[in-house]
This record gives sequence, C-alpha cells and structure tokens, in this order.
Amino acid sequence: MSADTATQIHNIGYRTYEGPRLGRAYARRSLYSQSLRGAYGLGRSAKSKVLPMILFAVMCLPAAIIVAVAVATDLDDLPVDYTRYAIVMQAVIGLYLAAQAPQTVSRDLRFKTVPLYFSRPIERVDYVLAKYGAMATALFVLTGAPLLILYVGSLLAKMDLSDQTLELGQGLVSVGLLSLLFGGIGLVMAALTPRRGFGVAAVIATLTITYGAVSTIQAIAIEAGSTGAVKWLGLFSPITLIDGVQTAFLGAATAFPGGDPSAPGAGAGAVYLLVVLALIAGSYGILMRRYRKVGL
Repeated sequence: MSADTATQIHNIGYRTYEGPRLGRAYARRSLYSQSLRGAYGLGRSAKSKVLPMILFAVMCLPAAIIVAVAVATDLDDLPVDYTRYAIVMQAVIGLYLAAQAPQTVSRDLRFKTVPLYFSRPIERVDYVLAKYGAMATALFVLTGAPLLILYVGSLLAKMDLSDQTLELGQGLVSVGLLSLLFGGIGLVMAALTPRRGFGVAAVIATLTITYGAVSTIQAIAIEAGSTGAVKWLGLFSPITLIDGVQTAFLGAATAFPGGDPSAPGAGAGAVYLLVVLALIAGSYGILMRRYRKVGL
C-alpha cells in the first residue's frame, strides 16, 4: 500500500467555539436551578412530579383550611402560630426530604457523572454550594408557602396587620433555619451511598428515630420530675433543635413536654443556636470532604 493511500485526513466538521465563555458562576447557577427544578420534578417525567407535588399540596392544605375557618368565623387570631406550623407538619417535611435529597445527589453518584461536572469550569465547592442551596431552597418553598397562605388569610380576616407581619417574619426565619439544617442533614445522608433506597431509609431514620427517642425520654423526664433536663435533651434531634431556637428567640410556644417550664431560655437558646449552626457548617464540611475525589 502506498503512502498516499495509507494516510488520509478527513474533515468531519468539528469547529472551534468562538462564543462567550460564561465561566464558573454561570455553571454554578445552572446547576443550582436545575437541581431546584428537579426537587419538584420540573423538567423531568410526569411520574417524577407526582410525589413532590402531592407533598407540597398536603403541606399547604391545612393552611388553606385554617384560613377558610378564620375568615368564615371572624377569628381575631390564627389557631396555629406561624412558628408552630412546621413543627406540626414535620412528618410531611421529613417525607419530602427523604424522597428528594437522594434524587439531588445519589443519581450523580450512581451514574458516575460527578467527574463530568468537574471536567467543566466548575469545582468541588461550586457543586456542593449549588446542591446544598437547591435543597435548602426547595425546603424553604415547601415550608414557607403555607405561612404565606396563613398570612394572606389573616389579612382577609382583618386581623392586625403589624402583629401578623411580625409573626410571619418570625415564622420565615424559623423555617429558613430549618431548611438549612434539614437540607444539610438530608444531603449528607444521601451522599453516603449511591443507592437511592438506602439514602431514603437513612434520612427517614435520622429524622424519625432521633425525634421519637428525644420525645420519649423528655416525657419520662417530666414524669420523673426532672423538668430541667427536658430542655437539654432537645439538643439531640433536628426538629427539637429548631423548636428550642424559636422558643428562645422568636417568641414561639414550645412543643416540649411540660410546656413553658421546660422550654429553653436565652442561655439555653444560645446553645441551641450554636448547635444548629455547627450542624449546618458540619454538613457542608462533610459534603466537601465526600466530593474530594472526582471519581468517587
């Protein structure tokens, strides 16, 4: 075979890209928005939308019923406080987190697409921030929407504007803190395994078992007359941590057994707040460590 026929150059149409290079910030925003949309099944199959939309509707339905009753009966105040609503609906929040946290990170681990992300102008910190931010935002939408429904209903019922606005602000601060805490914990549990089922079980176990154990031991402490121990036991469950912070600083009524005598004051509340912030920072640190190796 001659050299002329053995060596050939084919033009298969590849051209260099001469458009704008949008860089890391754009890639981070895109990953954030896609992850947030995915948390509600947007841009995915119809089957993927069913569960998150049902849970969103279940989360908002009691608020709509409360509003209807308040308007029909001319109540002077809402029967459920803004800061209390997420505590009452914690089971729905836990189910949503268990379903969507693994979807946010486990798919990338299972199909080994993380190295593809990092081959673009995106780094480990961008990936973690985008995923964490998307999960926290999705939870904030889930927990904040019912509060807005309650607020609009209170105005329709002609309740005091300044009081309702203040209470709404306190409620939004509470669910914002809850969203950061629960989002971090959920992503950490989900990122430990590429198997989505294991991630779901880990999230449910973390939220349910800790709350059940803490509530049971608190009730036993009340029966034993150890009221002072109740507020410190609340440090060992995510939902009771939020309860303690909002009771100490946001004027909320405590859900702890024993009522106000067992509720944390300003000193104990500061400890609660520090623990919540430490868990949020720790969740971020664990995620950064988990994604240290692009191959995973």
